[in-house]
Amino acid sequence: MLVLRNEPGTDFCSGISFDPLELQPDPASALAAVRGPVICAVSGECSGPGLEIALACDVRLCEAGARFALSDPLEGRLPSWGGTQRLPRVVGASRASAMLLLGPTLDAPTALEWGLVHAVPEDLDADIDQWLDDLSGAGPLALEFAKEAVHRGSELPLADGLRLEGDLNHQLAATEDRAEGLAAFFDKRPPDFAGR
Repeated sequence: MLVLRNEPGTDFCSGISFDPLELQPDPASALAAVRGPVICAVSGECSGPGLEIALACDVRLCEAGARFALSDPLEGRLPSWGGTQRLPRVVGASRASAMLLLGPTLDAPTALEWGLVHAVPEDLDADIDQWLDDLSGAGPLALEFAKEAVHRGSELPLADGLRLEGDLNHQLAATEDRAEGLAAFFDKRPPDFAGR
């Protein structure tokens, strides 16, 4: 698991002072390729490439004062790190078009309503800790496979996505973690997953 967050009292990312096309591979693609869960916790402004990085994460949390924008076209640019593709998958095509073409800045409640963030907790640090506790009790291989099924499956026709889910279930069934999960269930004890 990985947690990405800015220093308290600073902006997550209010822009960059270099050409994002110069940075290859881009940070958003690198984060999206992480096999385990990636949590992003946002304070302050999260715009442009910063929002593209946040969109590549699996769970997005923010403080009540956070603000989000992806208005690159209004400044004569296109997002370079997957924003035009990830944003519609997260908030829907209509809302993504509005963000890109009209450039509004979303406040935290709107970002939550639109599904851009998963939660706007009163205590961001405590919420991060809770997510980490919940995730650490799960089977790491099952988390990786679930992430793969969601991300790859969303790009496939339903029948192919269902086939992918079945294939991943068969792969998971052959692991020590799956056997441990079943044994722990029948023994009525917490599982002790090894990631194998």
